[in-house]
Amino acid sequence: MIQFAKTLRSFRFAAGGIHWLFRYENNARVHLLAALVVIGVGFWLRISRTDWLWLLLAIALVWTAEMFNTALEKVVDLVSPEYHPLAGQAKDLAAGAVLLTALFAVVVGVLVLGPYVVDVFA
Repeated sequence: MIQFAKTLRSFRFAAGGIHWLFRYENNARVHLLAALVVIGVGFWLRISRTDWLWLLLAIALVWTAEMFNTALEKVVDLVSPEYHPLAGQAKDLAAGAVLLTALFAVVVGVLVLGPYVVDVFA
């Protein structure tokens, strides 16, 4: 049986995590700003529904990667307060995952928005 009060509480905790990410993590705010710019350009260019799906998927992937990276950094800081090479490697790997995801998002943005921009200025 589903316990709705418990489920609702879980959603509140998850929303609190999202709020915390954008309030305290500078890189998340950079990704948020980039997403808002891309969304604004998408509305301006009147992109197709399929193109919206690609852009929103890329945005969601970057934010998800950023959240996992931040969570991993917090756990590593908790279990290894002093510097340890393995802790540093774990944090670097997680940051690298965010970078790869962000680069993917840039490629998606260029592939999706590029033709529209060319049409506007042609």
